[in-house]
Amino acid sequence: MHLVIPGGNVATCQEEIDNLQKWVTANNLRLNRDKMKEIVFSACRKRVPLSPPPPRLDIERVASLRVFGVIVNNRLTAADHVATLLSSCSRMTYAMCILRAHGLPDTLLQDVFRAVVISHIEYAAPAWSGVCSADDRTRLDSLLRRSKRLGYCRIDQLAAVDMFSAADDDFFSRIKSSSHHVLQPYLPDNYETPYQLRARSHTLALINKTKFLNDADFIIRLL
Repeated sequence: MHLVIPGGNVATCQEEIDNLQKWVTANNLRLNRDKMKEIVFSACRKRVPLSPPPPRLDIERVASLRVFGVIVNNRLTAADHVATLLSSCSRMTYAMCILRAHGLPDTLLQDVFRAVVISHIEYAAPAWSGVCSADDRTRLDSLLRRSKRLGYCRIDQLAAVDMFSAADDDFFSRIKSSSHHVLQPYLPDNYETPYQLRARSHTLALINKTKFLNDADFIIRLL
């Protein structure tokens, strides 16, 4: 469960938590305050000093948080998530070495690598690849190149940027084709043009970019 409070309403934080506590109690649930964490996001490029938490709000403030398997930090970058990915994948490649020592052929090793490493990198990629920097993608590509040299990864495995692009296109296609998709209401209206232009992947109206964070927004990127 995640409670999102805009910066303009930060004074109501305790009130929102009290309302959440009432809802939990009414639904015969339990709110474990020991596991509650607070993270403050800043949409500014400049580092802004954070105000201390309210005295009544006895919740630990953290710089990063795991949300549905993706690590989100207060700078809205993918650096922490990529670092965790690389650490986890490095341990998995060591397991590949153990499997090879026990006689597993390279073709099966590559299947295992695809199942445990590539799938790990591709997990929820549309959610975090937009804030993935060039340095982050380079580090992921370095892992893939090393795995190819060792024979763990297939030679035709796509680079990180191509993997992210394919995942974005596939996810966007599912959003457009399913009227019941949870993100369907966030798509803009169709745009009819009287001109005979080259074929586009969609007929949706484009959304104006107002802030630098719009570049990382999934729908705006795909439009």
